[in-house]
Amino acid sequence: MTSTRPSRSRPRAAVIYNPIKVKLPELKAEINTAATTAGWARTRWYPTSVEDPGGLIAAEAIADGASLVFAAGGDGTVRAVAETLRGSGIPLSLVPSGTGNLLARNLDLPLSDLATAALIGFTGHSRPIDMGVMSIEREDAPPEEHAFLVMAGIGLDATIMANTSAMLKRTVGWLAYVDAGVRTLATAKPFRLHYRLEGRSLHSVNVSTILFANCGSLPGGLELLPDSSVDDGKLDLAVLQPAGLFGWVRIWRKLRWENGSLRRSRIGQRIITVTRGRKGTKTISYLRTRSVTVRLDEPQGVELDGDQMGVTRSVTVRTDPHALLVRVPATDRA
Repeated sequence: MTSTRPSRSRPRAAVIYNPIKVKLPELKAEINTAATTAGWARTRWYPTSVEDPGGLIAAEAIADGASLVFAAGGDGTVRAVAETLRGSGIPLSLVPSGTGNLLARNLDLPLSDLATAALIGFTGHSRPIDMGVMSIEREDAPPEEHAFLVMAGIGLDATIMANTSAMLKRTVGWLAYVDAGVRTLATAKPFRLHYRLEGRSLHSVNVSTILFANCGSLPGGLELLPDSSVDDGKLDLAVLQPAGLFGWVRIWRKLRWENGSLRRSRIGQRIITVTRGRKGTKTISYLRTRSVTVRLDEPQGVELDGDQMGVTRSVTVRTDPHALLVRVPATDRA
């Protein structure tokens, strides 16, 4: 059988794509043109499926000798491919084709420009970024370890992901999450958890959701964790404790106004400082650590980059520093 590996002088790229979310003829045209211009061997193509969202075929692409892997799809496709590429030294290049495209947003990559996405893949710079790793413990089952790129969560956010309409996502994009959020808030109830940051004592708290983040920008101009960084070797936590509907209004105001617009000016930063000094119910708390263990009094749903992972009573979450190489523009050396 003829080997599928590229010659040493001509590297080969692989494209792992979600056939439901990409326009394959247009994608192939841009990728093949960019590969030819860059002097690469002919690109190999791997479609995802319901049974394999990208992880197994990413391993196949590596075995076939891929020097670069494109992920063309939504956040689920990107996470599955990245989980396999973790620690391999083979760079991942993004072709955003989904609803959230959260990693691309946080890296300021183009969201709807196939030609530029292809160019970045073949001529860009490989930037090392951290990955989050969650060990999920379930009753009567061994722990499962999964990696994530942007954000994982327990509680309300997992319920929102589960309640988001796939059809609505196709028609209105990220606004589908808003619809699910409004419907979910009506029946949401706080739950109790106990967490221990690395090197710290145990704390107990009632929350609506707890988020573990590698980076913090969300669609719609919302900044959940404005000080987080994809390559600082730390995990950022957001603990949400809203008191009723007005508590959620305060959280939205913080994410949209305080964490966004106000932080960009000196006057705004003064307003933030004054506001923090006022007494009142704290709706959101920020923590930073390399690892954290969380135990729940009652089972809760868990999600990683929007992928549902069932329910859990206990998790350990840590950061894997510089575990993944991601292609960014050659001028971006941050």
